[in-house]
Amino acid sequence: MKDRDSHLSDEELLRHLDGELSRQEARSAGAHIDGCWRCRTRRQELERAIEGFIQVHQDCFDVQLPPADGPRALLRARVAQLAEASPDGGGFGFRRFPRLFWATGVLLCAACAISWQVFHRVYDKPELSVPDARLTPGAALLLNSGAVCAQTNINNRTVPVSLQRRVFAEYGMAGADPGAYEVDYLITPALGGTDDIRNLWPQSYSAVWNAQVKDALEDHLRELVCSGRLDLSQAQREIAGDWVRAYQKYFHTDRPLRKHRRPE
Repeated sequence: MKDRDSHLSDEELLRHLDGELSRQEARSAGAHIDGCWRCRTRRQELERAIEGFIQVHQDCFDVQLPPADGPRALLRARVAQLAEASPDGGGFGFRRFPRLFWATGVLLCAACAISWQVFHRVYDKPELSVPDARLTPGAALLLNSGAVCAQTNINNRTVPVSLQRRVFAEYGMAGADPGAYEVDYLITPALGGTDDIRNLWPQSYSAVWNAQVKDALEDHLRELVCSGRLDLSQAQREIAGDWVRAYQKYFHTDRPLRKHRRPE
C-alpha cells in the first residue's frame, strides 16, 4: 500500500485498526507497520487515543459506547476533515493529530464541567412543587369527616429532625440546605393526614407552587369538607394525586393567586 518512506495516513491506520481495509490492503498495511517504527508507534497512539476517548465519554456521561462504532467513527470523521484541508493531502500528520486529540479532550472536559454545573443547579436545589408519587403516595389516619372537623388544633405537627433527614435521604438530597425546603405533609393532618414518611416530601420554598400556596388549598378543602360541600375521601384523593391541579380547580386559576404567594 505504501513504501517505507511515505508512511500510512491516520485515516488508513484507523481503518486498519477497525478491519475496514480489503484483504490485500490489510496485508500491505500490516507489512508496512511491521517494518516501520514510526507507523507502528502512531498506530499505538491512535489505539490509546480511542481508549481515552471512550473513557472520557463514560466518565462524563455515564454511557457505554461501543469501542468501534462510537469513538473510532468520530475520530475517522475528524481525521478525514483534516486530511481534506491539509496541503499534503492527508499525509501522516504526526504533529497535527495530537493537537486534535487534546482539543477534543478540552472540549469534552468543558462539556463535562457545564453538565456538572447544570446538574448541581437542577439537583442540588431542585424546586420540588409536587412529590415523587413512588416515594410519597400520601397516607391518611382519619377517614371520617366528623373526626377531622372535630379537631381543634389544625396546625401541622412539627416533623422530627430525624424523620426530616430520612425524607431528604429518600429523595437523594441528603446534602441539600434544609432551610430551602419545608418537609411538608402531602395530605395535611387538618384533612386526616399522618406523619408517616409516605406522606412527607421536601417542598421548595422558592418554587412558584410552594408550601404557602398549598396551605391555602388545604384550608379551603377543609372548609369545604367541614361545611358538607366536599367528601373527605375526595379531598384526600385530589390533594394526594396532584395538589397543583386541585388548587387550579378549586380556585379557578392557572397560577397561584397573589394573596397566596410567598412574599418576595
